[in-house]
Amino acid sequence: MKLGIVGLPNVGKSTLFNALTNAGAQSANYPFCTIEPNVGVVAVPDSRLDVLAEMYKPELYTPAVIEFVDIAGLVKGASKGEGLGNKFLSHIREVDAIVHVVRCFENTDIIHVDGNINPLRDLETINLELIFSDIEILERRIDAVKKAMKGDKTLAPKLELYERVMNALQDGISARSLDYDDEERAYISEVALLSIKPVIYAANISEDDISKDINENPFYNAVLEFAKTEKSQVIPVCAEIEAQIAELDDEEKGMFLEDLGIKESGLDKLIKASYTLLGLISYLTAGPKEVRAWTITKGTKAPGAAGKIHSDFEKGFIRAEIVSFDDLVACGSMNVAKEKGLVRSEGKEYVIADGDIVLFRFNV
Repeated sequence: MKLGIVGLPNVGKSTLFNALTNAGAQSANYPFCTIEPNVGVVAVPDSRLDVLAEMYKPELYTPAVIEFVDIAGLVKGASKGEGLGNKFLSHIREVDAIVHVVRCFENTDIIHVDGNINPLRDLETINLELIFSDIEILERRIDAVKKAMKGDKTLAPKLELYERVMNALQDGISARSLDYDDEERAYISEVALLSIKPVIYAANISEDDISKDINENPFYNAVLEFAKTEKSQVIPVCAEIEAQIAELDDEEKGMFLEDLGIKESGLDKLIKASYTLLGLISYLTAGPKEVRAWTITKGTKAPGAAGKIHSDFEKGFIRAEIVSFDDLVACGSMNVAKEKGLVRSEGKEYVIADGDIVLFRFNV
């Protein structure tokens, strides 16, 4: 699963990406992996793993990870191939969701590409390029469906949906803003629309804003109001501060955050929100050999989750022994949890929940 980081020049996109990748590089728990110069794999913060590691003192500590891509720059006219537009759009097509960095602070030393700070204009610049590209794609799909309907009238609901989406796009509304039922979602998934990809808006704020009530920032509020129209999330981050935090070890990071009067860095919040945005959850395995978070899609049943560890686990699945994180911590060990009747035995239809601690029984 990949998230693409987008934003106009001088909004803090590169600073944020560098903070993300450096945080990964500095992590003692998970070796940072650079796949390409513009791709970074980052550990998903999970305090439950830290607690389990204290309990078991494992040889290995393996968190869930998420992949971020620093998308090529964008200029107006990208949908027509201006600047690096073609590269920008092709990179967007390859990611599952978008982190859209928007500048929400004044600084005369950092010149904005459009001369002044206006986050709604910045959002519109990028969103409209995605919409323009979608209009072109959807026009061709509508023409194809109309021709096919001459011999197949059952395509009428599909055409109706496509035309509804087209009307929204032509009004400057992203496809993600619309509501879809299950059948419509299946239809629209056949079209490679860019503006339907889920998005998190990363509101890049100043260092001064960290110690203030964020709602006093009018730029942030403007982004927040816009995001509500799409049912999207806004995470305030200070890219400059995050870059500094990423250079610190865990103890220094804790002291730094305490001095700032905050419990969690904006970067950690952004990573967690990105993980959730993709519909991902983690189940946990714990023991002296390894404490690990396994990534699955929300709604995955026990055999499918077992298959994440090894295909044999899924093929020969018998049952899953499950204990809640809180119960295991309270008991101190799986054996004590079993003695107290807190370990459940679940079958093939059980849907794994986020934070389940699981031991799979299988036979091949």
